[in-house]
Amino acid sequence: MIEFHLDARSGVSPYQQLVRQVRHAMRLGLLAEGDQLPTVKDVVARLAINPNTVLKAYRELEHEGLAAARPGLGTFVTATLTDGSLAAHEPLRQELRRWLRKARMAGLDEESIEALFTATFQADAQRGIA
Repeated sequence: MIEFHLDARSGVSPYQQLVRQVRHAMRLGLLAEGDQLPTVKDVVARLAINPNTVLKAYRELEHEGLAAARPGLGTFVTATLTDGSLAAHEPLRQELRRWLRKARMAGLDEESIEALFTATFQADAQRGIA
């Protein structure tokens, strides 16, 4: 089961963070069709957030056709976002770990690593680099 976390410094609303985490877990094959999402009560207790925030995130996932509420049972994943590229994840993950070790050895902290990655990712996307 997915464990949510919130980053108050991200500038992204809490409900959007929850939605993104579910989408990421689906893309990585960590959540599959039929899996149950944590109950609203569990998420509220773990993250100390308003229940409406969790409900809003779950409603958005429902609207997108990615989840469905079953009264009395909870909210369940109804689709998948994985594709044929899932097999390529592990070699890429290993390469990314090597890169992260190099970045840390170069003296970059977590925020600097994230900023470098995000800036490079966005610049490449704008230039259409595949």
